[in-house]
Amino acid sequence: MEQLKCLPQEHIVWGRDIAGQVAVSLGSYGIKRPITFTVEFLKALYSEYLQPHIADSVGIFSALPPHVPDFAVHEALQACLYARAESIVALGGGSVLDAAKAVSDLHYRQTGRYLPIAAFPTTLSGSEFSHYFGVTETDGPRKFKRSYAVRETTPKLVAIDPQLIVNTPRSLLLSSAIKGIDHAVEGMRLVGRDHPHAILAARGVERFFNVLEKWPKQLETRAALERGLIDIDDLLQLQLAAWQCYFYPASVIYGLSHRIGHILGGTFGLPHSMTSCITLAPAIRACAGIYGDKLDIFFPHPQGIPPAALLAERIANLVDALELPNRLGLLGISRDLRPDIEEMLAQHYPVEVSDLGDNARRKLATLLETLW
Repeated sequence: MEQLKCLPQEHIVWGRDIAGQVAVSLGSYGIKRPITFTVEFLKALYSEYLQPHIADSVGIFSALPPHVPDFAVHEALQACLYARAESIVALGGGSVLDAAKAVSDLHYRQTGRYLPIAAFPTTLSGSEFSHYFGVTETDGPRKFKRSYAVRETTPKLVAIDPQLIVNTPRSLLLSSAIKGIDHAVEGMRLVGRDHPHAILAARGVERFFNVLEKWPKQLETRAALERGLIDIDDLLQLQLAAWQCYFYPASVIYGLSHRIGHILGGTFGLPHSMTSCITLAPAIRACAGIYGDKLDIFFPHPQGIPPAALLAERIANLVDALELPNRLGLLGISRDLRPDIEEMLAQHYPVEVSDLGDNARRKLATLLETLW
């Protein structure tokens, strides 16, 4: 039996230059007395697109390190309580959205009320469409990024505006697109080809490839726009692709690429979006058996090659073409850490490790070795 689970997301709006218009109207979406969560780099974006338009803002909180450490969540909650915030505006990527969800959840535990979230995403991972979030626990002998799924923390409003990603650093923007593709592919683990996730994910992945496979090399996005090598609609297409890849997150459970990424990020400090550049193609190859022929939904025209191999190759080629890192060694992660990563995966994610099939632990070691 298959099923579709829908999240309590009320409004998604998209288009060019809409951020200010949406910010003016936050009250009509139920977002009142908001505190804005963002990071230092995005304060200028906040000042230009949001701050002048939010009449009842109660402030801004930007002390949000990557991977959402637990202490930052508690500090952000205190900022909300002190300002008597009644909602959160989240301007940023996955870490900012995770922090907003974590604080909303913690606010509920302390006060009995969730803080509704309005998301203004600046990357392409798609966190703004889900109820998932991770918090890195820092009080143990080793940091660990624990995952949560709380329906009530799903952003109530999402505003998709390509202007908000024009100045996102190239490596962050493009690697977050690979994370978006990761959501589409690993979302296929437990659903069939007729499931709405599969249908939309296939469209989203193709939309990603259509834009990214022609992406100019080396240039930052603004420079590429100014030279006419891409246009603002290309950016909007990427944002819509991220949405399609992550359209039904409550109906899917992600796999080994995501779980390796949680360990690499939360424990060993790799940038969150970069992890899929390294893990996705190898994980698809290693876990091909669990997908069977379902991945052929990403290839409408049969090509006589197993779909997992074909998809993994296309993703790996895209990572190379975008000049993104495809090996852990390129990011300074020592090979000596491989046994520790393997042990943490086996301890915390045994179900996902079992996707490797017979002799899963041995295959896990082999898979991890290829990441260097």
